[in-house]
Amino acid sequence: MKLAARVTKIKPSPTLAVTMRAKALQAQGRDIIGFGAGEPDFDTPANIKEAAIRAIREGFTKYTPVGGTDDLKDAIITKLKRDNDLAYGRSQVVVSCGAKHTLYNIAQALFERGDEVIIPSPYWVSYPDIVLLAGARPVIVPTTAATGFKLTPERLEKAIRKKTKAVIINSPSNPTGAVYSLEELRGIADVLLSKGVLAISDDIYERILYDGLPFHNIANVSEAMKDRCIVVNGVSKAYAMTGWRIGYAAGPERVISAVTEMQSQSTSNAASISQKASVEALAGDQSAVSVMTAEFQKRRDYIVKALNGIRGISCMKPPGAFYVFPRVSRLYGKGAGNRKMTHSVDLSEFLLEEAGVAVVPGSAFGNDHYIRLSYAASMQDIEEGVRRIKAAVEKLA
Repeated sequence: MKLAARVTKIKPSPTLAVTMRAKALQAQGRDIIGFGAGEPDFDTPANIKEAAIRAIREGFTKYTPVGGTDDLKDAIITKLKRDNDLAYGRSQVVVSCGAKHTLYNIAQALFERGDEVIIPSPYWVSYPDIVLLAGARPVIVPTTAATGFKLTPERLEKAIRKKTKAVIINSPSNPTGAVYSLEELRGIADVLLSKGVLAISDDIYERILYDGLPFHNIANVSEAMKDRCIVVNGVSKAYAMTGWRIGYAAGPERVISAVTEMQSQSTSNAASISQKASVEALAGDQSAVSVMTAEFQKRRDYIVKALNGIRGISCMKPPGAFYVFPRVSRLYGKGAGNRKMTHSVDLSEFLLEEAGVAVVPGSAFGNDHYIRLSYAASMQDIEEGVRRIKAAVEKLA
């Protein structure tokens, strides 16, 4: 049986692959500490779960409108105005089955063969494949630690060509935790507006910021930029609702209408019960978010300091999200026994097999000099995991 050519253009999600491999080893009896999955280890807050239970008891278990219920759209509109000072109407909002699904639908609605989409690296692993599945070409623009792993207007302008359709901005970033200031976004917006290029702003880690740092969206720069921007967000990270699968987009009515039509022929509506729970998440008590973020900050502070205490590893302190992206390339060329470290995949496999610690190779994010660790894990696991990493690295010579 011959498969469609598009299947050969993409690869399985490396983060999910690492998580599945770690779980398989655990099932075999291995003691594995997983730093792979980008999933909060907290339970979904009780008020949100109760809203879902109430929806079930009240029989809210049928189809909903494809693009989301009115009450969830209204909760999203209120949230965007309250938190981001962005005004939208119901026809400018669509609800999908997670932020990844939202991004996929946007790509299907906007991109086609011949289009180019700029993706700063390091990038979230799914961006390039989502663009490829739409028939377009991802254009990877490297960023460096010197700029805090953020795209500069100069690099953006050099990457734009006649075929450039959009740029994807992720702040706070997965995998680096980088956060753009409003001034930095203004510089990027100036370039985009002058070139007629769209912005897709992936804000899924918006609520996970540290040290009092404020969040800004490129749509905040100006009304003109807002009209050229699609804002993507969801409830998975901020509210520990990864399994509930609710994401959403807000943007120009024509784009949102196209996304909704695309969705009508694939998944139809997102789960009715999850939508009711998401109304409570966005409109209800927000105190749980602050509690989780405060705990993430403690973990971040510990893991950064601990990783910087390991020979051959250096780690920047991320201002947002719940990942660290330590540079490990100084370990390349070293070895233990018959095993030699030549790239991030080698080191990741070594840490999994030698130390029982699952990390994601930086090559999956577009930079082979690094690895990614999620600190959305208990402090006990973080302390033990870093101890194991240090012991394993000390065996390399």
